[in-house]
Amino acid sequence: MIEIIIIIILISALLTFYRVIKGPSVFDRIVAADSIGIMFLLVLVLLSVYFKREIFLDVAIVYALLLFVDVLIMAKYFGR
Repeated sequence: MIEIIIIIILISALLTFYRVIKGPSVFDRIVAADSIGIMFLLVLVLLSVYFKREIFLDVAIVYALLLFVDVLIMAKYFGR
């Protein structure tokens, strides 16, 4: 069951990648890139449950922190 959910999330990430490439504005591209990052974060958490490995959760927490900082930096840079 988890395998099917991971495949659906990866297909959604591929569809969202179209918005990163063809986005009408820079802000749409930033939001799409952040959405892809959140989808991969969810895949990491699901893999942690599937393989019963807690190290994936630690990696997911660090990745979430980097995603948050990345969005703040881009918002400040493009907000000018």
